[in-house]
Amino acid sequence: MASGGAPSQQQQHHHQQQLNVQAFPRPPLVERCNKHIQIMWHGALVADCPAGESYWVLETHHPPTYYIPPKCVRLPLCTTPRSTFCEYKGQATYYSLMSPISAADTVSNRIWSYMEPMRDYEAIKGYIAFMVGPWECYVDGERATAQPGDFYGGWVTSNIVGVFKGPWATWDPPQNAYAPNVPDQRHHAAPFPNMQF
Repeated sequence: MASGGAPSQQQQHHHQQQLNVQAFPRPPLVERCNKHIQIMWHGALVADCPAGESYWVLETHHPPTYYIPPKCVRLPLCTTPRSTFCEYKGQATYYSLMSPISAADTVSNRIWSYMEPMRDYEAIKGYIAFMVGPWECYVDGERATAQPGDFYGGWVTSNIVGVFKGPWATWDPPQNAYAPNVPDQRHHAAPFPNMQF
């Protein structure tokens, strides 16, 4: 697929190494990510980030959250009054995005960044993160689904397994409650690899 087009099924990677969220670290790890990230909404390309230009944040019980440089976002974002604080990354700034087909359809507070991140997270300063939905989010051509609960911003793809932290900020979900793709990985968590795979 040429950069800028809609992702195709042929792009999907069916033999990716599985990553178990229970093997992810805490405090979270931020790494350069060798994945092609795209976001589509009503057929328009909202963001297109080539492999190697984004970061992902990996945290125990969370699927990856992807942070992309502002230059890769093709539609304008407007800041909103909302602000939240993360004990690791710092104060988050939130944005609204107007639908490419209707000015009346504006979605707020599902996009954020850290303009002054705390130590160890400076790499993502000013980078933009999107929750999954209402737009479609793709990782190397595979459409991601949202982390359960509509509270956190993780992206779930077919190679992400384990028990996810879910709704109502639950810290330790019941075994198998949010464990897609595998019956149980709680006691079989393989170490996550460096992002260069």
